Parts: sequence; C-alpha cells; structure tokens
Amino acid sequence: MSRVCELTGKGPMVGNNVSHANNRTKRRFLPNLTETALMSEALGRSFRLKVSSSALRTVDHRGGLDGFMAKAKDAELSARALKIKKDIAKALADA
Repeated sequence: MSRVCELTGKGPMVGNNVSHANNRTKRRFLPNLTETALMSEALGRSFRLKVSSSALRTVDHRGGLDGFMAKAKDAELSARALKIKKDIAKALADA
C-alpha cells in the first residue's frame, strides 16, 4: 500500500541528508501516517482509513468525518474516501 494520506493526499517528499562536511545524500521524508477508524454520524458506521496526523487534527477541528468531507476537495481524496464522501452527502440530503 502506498504511503499517501487518504484524506489530504499528503505523500513522501524528497530531500538531502547534509553532513557536517556538507556532503549531500538523497533521502525521503515520509508523512506521519496511522490507520484509524473514523466514525460517520450520518451513516452510523465507522471507516478504517490511512490518515496523517495533521489530517486527523483537521477532522477533529471540523467536527468529525462528516464535517471534514463536506469541505474536502475531490482532487485530494482517495477513491475510497470519494465514495464515502458521496455516501455521506446522499445520507445528509435524504435526512
């Protein structure tokens, strides 16, 4: 599985290790990903997603998964997250 956040699209970055002698070697900066279960109040169930810690703080700030998905851009979401977003929007429209 790739090391990309399913909610924000945050992925690995490339940079250099720089020694005291200013020698440079390539390295990767990996995002801080954790697999967490996020609960949707509109659908009444939880979803297991691979999410970065910064995205998890944003989900809490926006009032849960439903609030986050309402403001999330489709280009940043993974295919699974897009399906969840559409299901949440449909459930909120029916209610």
